[in-house]
Amino acid sequence: MELLSPSNFPDYELIDCGNFEKLERFGQYITIRPEPQALWDPVMTQRDWEKKAHIKFVPNSSSSGTWKRLKDMPDRWVIKYGLKDGSGKVDTNISFRLALTSFKHVGIFPEQAVNWDYIYTSCLRMSNPKPKVLNLFAYTGGATLAAKAANADVIHLDSIKQVVSWANENMELSALDNIRWLVEDAMTFVKKEVRRGKKYNGIILDPPAYGHGTDGQKWKLEEMINEMMHHVFDLLDDEERFLILNTYSLGFSSLVVENMLKGYKDLHTGELYLDSTSGLKLPLGVFGRFCHIKAGL
Repeated sequence: MELLSPSNFPDYELIDCGNFEKLERFGQYITIRPEPQALWDPVMTQRDWEKKAHIKFVPNSSSSGTWKRLKDMPDRWVIKYGLKDGSGKVDTNISFRLALTSFKHVGIFPEQAVNWDYIYTSCLRMSNPKPKVLNLFAYTGGATLAAKAANADVIHLDSIKQVVSWANENMELSALDNIRWLVEDAMTFVKKEVRRGKKYNGIILDPPAYGHGTDGQKWKLEEMINEMMHHVFDLLDDEERFLILNTYSLGFSSLVVENMLKGYKDLHTGELYLDSTSGLKLPLGVFGRFCHIKAGL
């Protein structure tokens, strides 16, 4: 099992975490947001947190809330991430428009940066100069941008129209183009693609614990992920392929992911986490990924 955390991400910093919250810097602005994994005491005091922060999210239900401003800051701003090649050198930048949503999110999951680099380098290494990549449950498109920056032919799919539009903004901010956007239920789409006999060189899945499709289809991770993976395996190219599966669910073991992906060579599983400046490590889900490239590449 591996533990992976982003490195060299100047526009992001986890400053401290604890008491079910996290103190983060996105660009020049610092937020306080809920974090159910942060069960421990923070290193810094609450007073120090609020002196540093520009804004704090205050929940008013289990799924939404409001932002309390502590200092002046815009409702929207932009940050960048430098995609790294196989040597660890920054090769090109992708950009994200961030915003204060009523669901505590700001438009990016920074721990996924380790997967963006993996996607970028995997696409670059393939013999196909324009590998076909499918990004399911794609949110605002960090993985989509990473694949497109490596010249992949990308389908970006999410069931929520607003976040697909948000991802399109990120594409334009990143000076990229020609991504295919789909607002559709993920399970419905992969079943149709299997019937059509389609194949992809790369498939990325970052499913929520719970969700709904475009026509109200229910998604529950524990009940449906195994079926989803069977369909996804049918869509993977036989010669060159990579796959990334992320799961963020309290108590979900990386061994579950390992068992679902068993039999694939070069399989790596483990946890994603963020390393805080205060010295604490914040776990943020488990992952499984593998990549098979033609010999000699």
